[in-house]
Amino acid sequence: MPKPIPDEPAIINRKTCFVIQGLGYKTDFSTGRVLNLDASYAVIKEAIQEAGLTCVRIDEVLAPSSIDRKLYEWLFRADLVIADLSTYNLHAVYELGIRYGLRPEATIVVAESQFRIPFDLYHVPVEMYEHLGSDLGRREAERFKERLKITIQAALQGEAGKSPVYELMQLDPPTMTGAVPSAAAPQGDSASPEAALDRRVKPLVDAARRAMMESDFVTARQSLAKARLIRPDDPWIVQQLALATYKSRKPEPITALNAAQALLQTLEPETTSDFETLGLWGAVNKRLWDETADPAYLDRAIAAYDRGFTLTESYYNGINLAFLLDVRAPLWSSSNEGEGITDAVVARRIRRLVITICEKILEAGPKAGRSTAPPALDAPPPAGVPLAAEERFWLIATLLEASVGIGDQDAAAKWREQLTQEAQAAWMLESAQSQIKTLSTLLAKSPLPVARGR
Repeated sequence: MPKPIPDEPAIINRKTCFVIQGLGYKTDFSTGRVLNLDASYAVIKEAIQEAGLTCVRIDEVLAPSSIDRKLYEWLFRADLVIADLSTYNLHAVYELGIRYGLRPEATIVVAESQFRIPFDLYHVPVEMYEHLGSDLGRREAERFKERLKITIQAALQGEAGKSPVYELMQLDPPTMTGAVPSAAAPQGDSASPEAALDRRVKPLVDAARRAMMESDFVTARQSLAKARLIRPDDPWIVQQLALATYKSRKPEPITALNAAQALLQTLEPETTSDFETLGLWGAVNKRLWDETADPAYLDRAIAAYDRGFTLTESYYNGINLAFLLDVRAPLWSSSNEGEGITDAVVARRIRRLVITICEKILEAGPKAGRSTAPPALDAPPPAGVPLAAEERFWLIATLLEASVGIGDQDAAAKWREQLTQEAQAAWMLESAQSQIKTLSTLLAKSPLPVARGR
């Protein structure tokens, strides 16, 4: 017998709300931010349930073998649909269009605050919420929940959430025979395959995160490898497995790096616009350059960071790009000395841009939503975005490195003092200081006279 859902004995007789949304961590390619949409869904679900409806998302009710038919049924039958368009999810936009064509009302659109509303949706009301990356934050979650509850009631009363298709055209909505789709499957014996699959993956991912925080990358790698067996096509799991693999340095560094590179190649790093894939691809190739001195790896790392910085203006990609350009600058032969000077000049220009980006993020606070990856560690952290205090530290570390790189001694002194005050752990300060020492050594070899202090 299926187990009843706690505290909801009459759930099947309640109105249903179907939520259109991506699952888990997703990258917004317009900003390079990684958002935990499951955290957004938790707030949306609370609002729906407090408004008196049963909340349903695709991973809770649909098995892969019947996804198309059942999806269309839910889009047609659900009393209310909420579409979250955050991260420019094409599936969500497609499903929203289907809902607008099927039902004249009771459709709400929501999105994260940095979502740029496309021209075709300018006339559609969008409820915005602010995401910090790992969650919404307590105050914002409460504000958004209360606002969404009001909008839900208005939509159910026909005062909001109307389809622009039906408003602009004289149409009769279609009819369909057959049973109304049942509400969310109980979290027991009758749970759907997709929901059961997610429950199998989450403990493995959580164990990997804990291991990474303790620098136990061997254990993290083992947990993520098991998760990938369950979800082989999940790019986030592949990314984190690649990170844990090369950080583990087992059985020895080059073998680990080659294994990480093979994992990332499944995500097409040469053509992707995925922010985290590019950062990891750059980090792995940078490490391979360090181990082998093969210039092909150095060029590949520079190309990855260059594209990542161009696409997202992330300070992590920018500061690493500048650093590697200074690595390459003195390596050009005497017959190509101009290429070395060009690399050094471009590195300085990039650092000036990085300074502007970091200062804006510090001024705006954690909601600015750029990369929070520690530049001295070479790679983005696991996609659970770090705490604001950690982000602030790495922003200041980046500002210090960029200031040293352009020869601004006054700014460097200011950021160095702040860096000492902001460090939450000794290893953080040691890592940042080591990066500055390495950069200073590089600049002493630079073909650009001003970089050498001449």
